Amino acid sequence: MSATKARVVLVLLSCLISAATGLVLSRGGGEQKSAGRAKPLIGLSMDTLKEERWQNDRDLFVKKAGELGAEVLVQAANSDDTRQIQDIEALISRKVDLLLIVPHNGAAMAKGVRLAHDAGIPVIAYDRLITGEPLDLYISFDPVRVGEQQAQYLVDIFKGKGKKKIVRILGAKTDNNAVLMKVGQDRVLSPYIKSGDFSIVHEDWAENWKPENAKKIAQAALTRVGAFDAVLAANDGTAGGAIQALTEEGLAGKVVVTGQDAELSACQRIAAGTQAMTIYKPLKALAGLAAETAVKMARGRPIVAKGELDNGAGKVPSILMEVYTVTKANIDSTVVKDGFHSREEVYRGLVAGK
Repeated sequence: MSATKARVVLVLLSCLISAATGLVLSRGGGEQKSAGRAKPLIGLSMDTLKEERWQNDRDLFVKKAGELGAEVLVQAANSDDTRQIQDIEALISRKVDLLLIVPHNGAAMAKGVRLAHDAGIPVIAYDRLITGEPLDLYISFDPVRVGEQQAQYLVDIFKGKGKKKIVRILGAKTDNNAVLMKVGQDRVLSPYIKSGDFSIVHEDWAENWKPENAKKIAQAALTRVGAFDAVLAANDGTAGGAIQALTEEGLAGKVVVTGQDAELSACQRIAAGTQAMTIYKPLKALAGLAAETAVKMARGRPIVAKGELDNGAGKVPSILMEVYTVTKANIDSTVVKDGFHSREEVYRGLVAGK
């Protein structure tokens, strides 16, 4: 067994988590690095904190880890690969017991994983897969399922309504999740593209997931194609950028726009009718599970994972949580019911939530 595989045994987390995730035995166990500390010390290296979604992840993770008796050191790299490596080096120098990484560039962060492993520190990739280097664990929502559900929404609403033109705004090329989401979208859309029912009339990758880049892509599509029926936008930020471009042309609410993350602004647009759907990923559950798992690993305790994903360096034990399509029809029974956003926030500015 390799030194990396000898680091952590994925055996059993808890009855609750095993019921949700299943049992897949992998990895080997190592020494408990936190034995000399009163509390485990976890390093959290984040791509960015500019977006609402990542601020929520940080706050939820830090709060839950604290409740479990751990301390968390947080670094945010502002979408800069060089800076993120420096952040990881700084966390390693603090002798953290475990490193949780949200990579800006999954391939570039392979170096960070190597540095951590060389220091005997286990690594969890959070939400985005790190490629090209063996990992101890990957915890995320299933990005392929996200893409499938976005595309299936378009299939369902356009079924039997003639040929439809779609503009696709993909996520960041540097994010492996964006690639996997495209895989899911293609899996659903391919038969309809082959039949001629759907056509992708324009598509491009939105660098760093920035709304302003998505707006430029939508503007290019409007100039190049003219009329189209839908924007298959990878997340709520890119959806917002596309909707800005549509608004300037008087087309907001007339073109179907997808999204992902159930950000408050997106839920407000859904309530108002300018965005058609988003994907709700229960971040509290994900961040809570990540915190529980990270604390157990930091203490050298065994855990469990369901399934494996190939990251180019081998099979990575993976826990992938379910995602949910949110529309105007079910927004109250999903994000509002779960307390992700309040009804007052979602319907602010609208009369009686209508």
